[in-house]
Amino acid sequence: MNRIAGKTVLITGATAGIGEACARRFAAEGASLVLWARREDRLARLADELEAEHGKHVHVKVVDVRDRAAVIEAAGPILGDDALPHILINNAGLASGLDFTHEADIDDWDVMIDTNIKGLLYVTRALLPRMIELNRGHIINLGSAASHMAYPKGNVYAATKAAVLSLTQGFNLDVAGTAIRVCSVDPGLVETDFSKVRFHGDEERAKKVYQGLQPLTADDVADTIFYVANRPEHVNIQDVLMMPTAQRNIYVIDRK
Repeated sequence: MNRIAGKTVLITGATAGIGEACARRFAAEGASLVLWARREDRLARLADELEAEHGKHVHVKVVDVRDRAAVIEAAGPILGDDALPHILINNAGLASGLDFTHEADIDDWDVMIDTNIKGLLYVTRALLPRMIELNRGHIINLGSAASHMAYPKGNVYAATKAAVLSLTQGFNLDVAGTAIRVCSVDPGLVETDFSKVRFHGDEERAKKVYQGLQPLTADDVADTIFYVANRPEHVNIQDVLMMPTAQRNIYVIDRK
């Protein structure tokens, strides 16, 4: 059963990887989309494609979730009774650098903390009070397998994603007694631009992350996010840890 058709979905970081895959999947299922991302050209191109394919207007806004004032401004027009998104997908996030703590670039830390934690909080804080007033809403946070287990040189990235999992748990407690649902979807290795961003554009180094195995795709994760969002109103899936079959945890990976 499709419970998504006719609902409004806000996706942050919507122009690449998992965010773009979610936009395409939810549009295909009849949702109305509100897409936020930093890159205006990609936003416009994606909106044009989806509108041409599905015949529905796609609302877009250039937003860097690290900018609290920009988030508050962008949220303003969508807080009305009819405009408030039914589903918020906090997808915007990244890894920056892969270094031992004592050798890391502190600028990389700031980017990850400001995006993965503070950005998620800014967006959630902007929408959640209105969700509570209307007693409806579903928040789906993009976590990581690193939420559950750190790995060498992944220190601050793992910490930010552990924070996402902890915040998801906290949000669920804070909205107890309402109809609002909160979930964290935590994938293992997913082949997107994630590693290219982490390694600051080093494509050869990025490719090595996925060599010798079949990783998850952005569509795999979008499919899982859709599954979570499409559950009946009385079902609240609070956390999903998903891996490619070749990966059993952070360390155990079957590479051919």
